[in-house]
Amino acid sequence: MKFPVLIQGGMGANISGWPLAKSVAEIGHLGVVSGTALDLVLARYLQVGDPGGHFRRALDNFPDKAAVARVLARYFIEGGKKADEPFKSVSFFVVDPPADLIELTVIANFCVVFLAKEGHSGLVGINYLEKIQMPNIYSLYGAMLAGVDYVLMGAGVPREIPGILDSLAEHKDVQMNLDVDGAVFEDGIAARFSPSANFGEEVTGLKLTRPWFLAIIASSVLALTLVKKSTGKVDGFIIEKAGAGGHNAAPRGKMRLNERGEPVYGPKDDLNIEKIKSTGLPFWLAGNYATPDGLKEALDYGAVGIQVGTAFAFCEESGLTAELREGLIGKVLDGSIDIFTDPKASPTGYPFKVVHFEGTVSEEREFKSRKRVCDLGYLRHLYKKEDGTVGYRCPSEPVEAYVQKGGRLEETVGRKCVCNGLMSNIGLAQIRKDGYLEQPLVTAGTDLKKIGRFIKEGASSYTALDVIENIMGKEK
Repeated sequence: MKFPVLIQGGMGANISGWPLAKSVAEIGHLGVVSGTALDLVLARYLQVGDPGGHFRRALDNFPDKAAVARVLARYFIEGGKKADEPFKSVSFFVVDPPADLIELTVIANFCVVFLAKEGHSGLVGINYLEKIQMPNIYSLYGAMLAGVDYVLMGAGVPREIPGILDSLAEHKDVQMNLDVDGAVFEDGIAARFSPSANFGEEVTGLKLTRPWFLAIIASSVLALTLVKKSTGKVDGFIIEKAGAGGHNAAPRGKMRLNERGEPVYGPKDDLNIEKIKSTGLPFWLAGNYATPDGLKEALDYGAVGIQVGTAFAFCEESGLTAELREGLIGKVLDGSIDIFTDPKASPTGYPFKVVHFEGTVSEEREFKSRKRVCDLGYLRHLYKKEDGTVGYRCPSEPVEAYVQKGGRLEETVGRKCVCNGLMSNIGLAQIRKDGYLEQPLVTAGTDLKKIGRFIKEGASSYTALDVIENIMGKEK
């Protein structure tokens, strides 16, 4: 198989949505949709009336018409909800989620992959986070029903995913062990999914192809671990350096901070690419490689190519709102943009790159004015309660609630609600009963400072094609 030289990163919640992935795939590279919170993305798009009718077109192609009818009945609002009306909530994911949430998740993942692949023969992948474990087995099945070509996964050790892909390709029942504070493997706490128990023959009778699986890693140790201990075949690696946007791997050893309060990476964090090459598997480099020289450097290392995220996150096809995109590009061009690697912001515990921008919760005033609430729950931690059952807590939820659940007070300091911030980034912000509108939380790699190179003379924005032509050295 000829692997893609350029992989477009899977970013945020719907920042790398189907329009961006489709554009990149049509040009001949790997377009990637973000698989984060797609149940919520679909539910909210339907509630604003599904502008353009794209999701309804995808729903028309899902084989279980009764399931589609139930989703539309629950969420679709002709013409869209009123601007001051809150979004209808979607159920929280739990170890054993309700059937309607499983149904919504499978269908949502199907929809974005279907739309990204529609009308061309290019390659489309989907990106998930190991840290958001509970939706993953249902999400994978939905993406596979739409014929996804690649699955990418980072933010953890996705050791069980390759074997799950093997089983889902045959519509077999699957389970995935869940990380639960205070529990041991013998407790058998796992997410479970039976395709045949949730869908009929019109779904489970389809012929599926097992997608290629690429693990997103930040160390050679993890690469070797995944090769030796995964439940199925890992097909390759995306190696992210600390300059990449979103969540970063924490520095190895004791956490040290610089004068700005950012994590300091040292020699222990340097990648041993020779060890990764010894696996014999293809790999791509990520984190400030989005230039012709960066691509050449990656190829000289023996990589197949590069993954590029930040450059695509601010192009016209990205899911970021026009207001945010234009405002941030303006700050890039005038030299005032600032990206901060925040060791505390994300409830995952991973360092998280935050872009400082007025009106977002990156600013202390906005952060403090927001009443803490956890009403989406994708980044909640599972823990074993005294009675042996599973509880759920998030360091970004109200402090009293978190501590009451056995969480430590210091873990709540500086935590931001990433879930609500990401939905605001794409114009689907929740409005509270008291009138408070959830504000964005923008993340980007350090390469954001250099995206002006993609903007042609006389223009104020750029496209995915502009990015690709610049990197591939095809500009006139």
